Amino acid sequence: MRPHSFRQVTGKSLSLLLSKRPPISQIKQIHAQIITRSAPLSRLSLIDSLIHCYLHSKNLSFGRILFDNYPSPTPSTLLWNLMIRAYSRTQHSSEPVSLLKQMLATQAAPDKYTFNFVITSCAHQDSIVYGQIVHGVVMKNGCLFNLYVANSLINLYAVFSRVNDAQQVFDEMSERDVFSWTSVVSAYAKNGNVRKASDVFWDMPMRNDVSWAVMISGFVSTKNYTEALRYFHNMLSDQVKANEAVLVCALSACANLGSFDQGNWIHGYIDENGILQTSNIMTALIDMYAKCGRIDFAYRVFNKIPRRDVQNYTSLISGLSIHGLGKKAIHLFHQMLAEKLIPNDITILGVLNGCSHSGLVQQGSLTFYNMETLWGIVPKIEHYGCYVDLLGRAGYLAKAFGIVKCMPIKPDKALWRALLSACQIHRNADFGERIINHLQQLDPRSYESDVLLSNLYASLGKWEKVAQVRKIMGNKQKNRSDIGYSCIS
Repeated sequence: MRPHSFRQVTGKSLSLLLSKRPPISQIKQIHAQIITRSAPLSRLSLIDSLIHCYLHSKNLSFGRILFDNYPSPTPSTLLWNLMIRAYSRTQHSSEPVSLLKQMLATQAAPDKYTFNFVITSCAHQDSIVYGQIVHGVVMKNGCLFNLYVANSLINLYAVFSRVNDAQQVFDEMSERDVFSWTSVVSAYAKNGNVRKASDVFWDMPMRNDVSWAVMISGFVSTKNYTEALRYFHNMLSDQVKANEAVLVCALSACANLGSFDQGNWIHGYIDENGILQTSNIMTALIDMYAKCGRIDFAYRVFNKIPRRDVQNYTSLISGLSIHGLGKKAIHLFHQMLAEKLIPNDITILGVLNGCSHSGLVQQGSLTFYNMETLWGIVPKIEHYGCYVDLLGRAGYLAKAFGIVKCMPIKPDKALWRALLSACQIHRNADFGERIINHLQQLDPRSYESDVLLSNLYASLGKWEKVAQVRKIMGNKQKNRSDIGYSCIS
């Protein structure tokens, strides 16, 4: 911006410049010119415009300085709302609540937008405490009966699985819309209570695609896959067009049921209705076909994607691994890396799983050790489990045992059992006994480790050892019976 543009500077001309939402560099130039040339900064509308521009450009620090030094009278409700909304979109999760507290100490009155912005920020925090405090302020200010605010509160409680609180807000509402109903359905569904969610769902005076998506997603998350597909077809019968979320959930249900015909029909529905084939939908199709055993169909979908992302690759890599096609999974993984795509933790899990089922020890080891150094992925217990399984299946029992002993995460029962199964495959009783000791420490009263050890001894023909283990199992059973009798008596 040239200096001569401020020779005949007026508050009106500056406001006009700021109303065009200039970039941050020009906003700072205007601000500097205002200060150095003693332009009419006292005009509140000009200050408001400057603050608005700073917030719009996501430069909260300069906007906050102006806001905190606002001349009398205090900022308007609109300006408070702008500031609170700006902070609600950042990582400063407690700041909107702090600003609300400051606002209540002034003459500015919070409105439905104020409370909505603050409640939304509370939903992104680790604790419900701030949300409950704001709920109290809402009640005190008589805004609880506002549809906009009440919906925000229901959503807040749904996020924290506070179903009873969400239901109470819903019950106290004098007016409800489809969002109100859907939020309550979501609260029950996320909490695993799909029966209650279904009751509320069918009580709804009107259902839209989002309502159906929430309900179908609830069934999928609780592994009620058949019911999820039944609701999907009910939705289509109600002449509601399926959105992306519904289609992804329905395809997930087909994948878990191994229902190729249903999944293929949904694929046809997508094509016939000209639905945008997003990355999520294409990934769900690949996953469905792979889990239904139709890798050929999965490849067809994959090859039709013009610009593949990590999700698409990961889905097909995992599908190939499930079917023991480890070499193809590795080839696809290298193709993904050649396209400069960075794998995620699920991609690595798929690769390790493929290596494990195909005996690709060198490739699996390289992938495991590269995941943190090259791609910044910290191994989780699932990654350790796959790698230990890979080494165990290949007969590297000592190395696998050493990794389990040295890993930074406490090994769980599943990991020890995988290693014990490898001992049985390779008929190694010495390592088997050591592993059993660790399993018994994790769960002393469990029979599973004893059964596995007994099977290991039996496979080696060590019948005396089998008898000893079964005697121990019998004593455990007797002790349990004695405890039960004592409690009854």
